Amino acid sequence: MNITIIGASAGIGLKTVKRGLNRNHSITTLSRSKIEIEENQSLKMILGDATNKADLLNAIQNADALIITLGTAKNMKTTTLFSDFAKLILEIHEEKKIVVPFIFVTGFGAGESKNYVSWLVRLFLNSLLKDVYADKTRMEEMISHSDLNWTVVRPGRLLDKDLTEHYRTENKLFKGINIGGINRADVADFLIKQAENQTELKKYIGISEK
Repeated sequence: MNITIIGASAGIGLKTVKRGLNRNHSITTLSRSKIEIEENQSLKMILGDATNKADLLNAIQNADALIITLGTAKNMKTTTLFSDFAKLILEIHEEKKIVVPFIFVTGFGAGESKNYVSWLVRLFLNSLLKDVYADKTRMEEMISHSDLNWTVVRPGRLLDKDLTEHYRTENKLFKGINIGGINRADVADFLIKQAENQTELKKYIGISEK
């Protein structure tokens, strides 16, 4: 299938590109930075801005699924990246009625899940990542009130370990949910498999190691 990955130059996005290629998909990427990856005939890389309408339209044409892994890297300042993207994709949706799956990555601590993190994580989110997570929450709210075929994935603390394909997902919040560390490669695995078969339509998914 044809999968478009928005925000693919590093982190979860880059892992998702590699996982998609490994599972024999055709991948189109949109990122502001060049992706450091071996050339592949199944990979089309577009340099551009996810909040630019022309760039976004170019990236999503012919897509069978869209995975959004936007990030601010180490920049913890106030941002509107996530909500600006949501506003633009909803504008395009109004015009074109996009019916393919949308898989969004935010983080455990966005939206209502902020009430289910440990006190240490809450301290970290409230101090260093407060503004970034506020905008991730705005994106979640905009998307969840739309009629897109969305799934929001909220990984815990991101780790750089090898793919295991053994992880835990939760589609409801509950006391003691304990969403902890998770390999970026395993998040990528879940994202690609949801693009293949969207079993968690219109749900928020916490993802963690077993």
